[in-house]
Amino acid sequence: MPHPVRRLRDALLGLALATTTVIAPAAIAPTTATARATGTAQAAAPVSTPAVSSAVGSGYWHTSGRQLLDEANRPVRIAGVNWFGFETANYVPHGLWTRDYKSMIDQIKSLGYNAIRLPYSDDLFKGTSPAGLNTSGGLNADLQGLNSLQVMDKIVDQAGAAGLKVILDRHRPDANGQSALWYTAAVPESTWVAHLSALATRYAGKPTVIGIDLHNEPHDPACWGCGDPALDWRLAAERAGNAVLAANPKLLVFVEGNQTFNGSSYWWGGNLQGAAQYPVRLDVPNRLVYSVHDYATSVAQQSWFDDPSFPANMPGVWDRNWGYLFQQNVAPVWVGEFGTTLQAAVDQKWLKALVQYMRPTAQYGADSISWTFWSWNPNSGDTGGILNDDWTTVNTTKDAYLTDVKAPGFGSPGGGGDVQAPSAPTGLTVTGSTASTVALSWTASTDNLGVTGYDVYRGTTLAGTASGTTYTDSGLTAATAYSYTVRARDAAGNVSAASAPVSATTSGTGGGSAGCTAAWRLNDQWTPGFNATVTVTATTAATKSWSVKWTWPNGQQLTSAWNATAQQSAAAVTATNLSYNGALSPGSSTTFGLQGTWAGSNPAPTLTCTAA
Repeated sequence: MPHPVRRLRDALLGLALATTTVIAPAAIAPTTATARATGTAQAAAPVSTPAVSSAVGSGYWHTSGRQLLDEANRPVRIAGVNWFGFETANYVPHGLWTRDYKSMIDQIKSLGYNAIRLPYSDDLFKGTSPAGLNTSGGLNADLQGLNSLQVMDKIVDQAGAAGLKVILDRHRPDANGQSALWYTAAVPESTWVAHLSALATRYAGKPTVIGIDLHNEPHDPACWGCGDPALDWRLAAERAGNAVLAANPKLLVFVEGNQTFNGSSYWWGGNLQGAAQYPVRLDVPNRLVYSVHDYATSVAQQSWFDDPSFPANMPGVWDRNWGYLFQQNVAPVWVGEFGTTLQAAVDQKWLKALVQYMRPTAQYGADSISWTFWSWNPNSGDTGGILNDDWTTVNTTKDAYLTDVKAPGFGSPGGGGDVQAPSAPTGLTVTGSTASTVALSWTASTDNLGVTGYDVYRGTTLAGTASGTTYTDSGLTAATAYSYTVRARDAAGNVSAASAPVSATTSGTGGGSAGCTAAWRLNDQWTPGFNATVTVTATTAATKSWSVKWTWPNGQQLTSAWNATAQQSAAAVTATNLSYNGALSPGSSTTFGLQGTWAGSNPAPTLTCTAA
């Protein structure tokens, strides 16, 4: 069911606090340990440089010391996002209840990310079918009737066509939740290994899939180097990693850390202290990448955030738990998950410090720590995402924090590669409008390498992306004026100047009064539930607060809401802003989401918005 996901971090952290006296690890993501079979430093195996003229990042990747290299031995860097959902009871990446998967992938690419980490559970091997997949109006048309693994095939193929890499992440044994160990009574180790091998075989010959993250967030009682075959995660990772490489020796094997080593605890999957003494040994050299997860206070409070020297203390914390592997040239390190709501000042400082620690691309090129941000999805309850709750617009503040560590062209220090931006789009025209949509078209831009897509801006907000020269903006407020511009983007990540602006006014009458308007969008509906997004827009003056009211026309019942405080009395509902989204400048918008139940019919309510 498509609704906000908590990822069990808070509940699991509470359990950890109740049962241990060491630093409590929040339910955070796994660390990937990489080392070669015979020692601590991973040396490059003799390789011949293929006679190719392909783009940087092409083909399968391998390792040399702390660096990742592409098929032609050019340094590369993973700089991507987590797009979750396959591991949940939806059995498909979230957001496809409201958007087309191709549009989603194009937008990831347009923002300068080069990889997608796709979490999944072993349930997918039971022939599961996607739930909450919207195929109306032409959306996701080629996914209709496919099972979950077949949908994964389509997403991999589309990501590859867009120039993105994919890392498959065995996130959970089943859709019910995270497990401390890599096996459960229902999903034994033999099943886990068999499914990993099956995926390695399934995508053999498709270098879009560069590797597999063996298991998400191992934690106590999982140990590292203790020698117990039932508990030693390092030994299990070797068994599984070698099975993956037997099926496809060109894949990278991502190994996360555990929780506790020699009495010292860190985030779940984030403790790689044991890899110094007990490195992961794989049969195929130059395929191991260590992975960690690291989070801020929106996930859990930790002692290092209270250190008087914070954030200057954080590099030492990271060095001790996982950064030493990179610093000592042992193996590449990939921060497979990190994220925050950015609401607390300490979280903002933490993210800024972590981005600097991972080494800005402009200064260090691909000789840097790789990463995938948690998450692309907005419905991760303790972090939020790159997308806003409408699943279309971008949280530009979060995205801006990551700019320095993105990797356009996977360039070397100083950038390198193509730096010529496309020409600005011309002829931007409004081709039609309704009460909730505006249709646009423009003349194609030119570029020395070729234009890969266009970013469409509604005011200063990214409304969406297009691969061609048309776009329809939806979910708008009736009787409201909007201004649009378009920018072109090429394969190297260069972005053009903006087109000349064009204005459009939607038809009909808006739902609003006293300084703001409110617009309703039904995202998804099933029996007996639904979820929706409400967009609140300030009209002629800045707001300090806002309130949206409506009366359900057919007995609907509110069950939950996010980004607003919502209460229902009989059929009447009132939703008010939270502390962080009440202030709006004229013409700017915010959104809140809700979930409810219905019976018989589910017509949209008439909204009334009042601002102070």
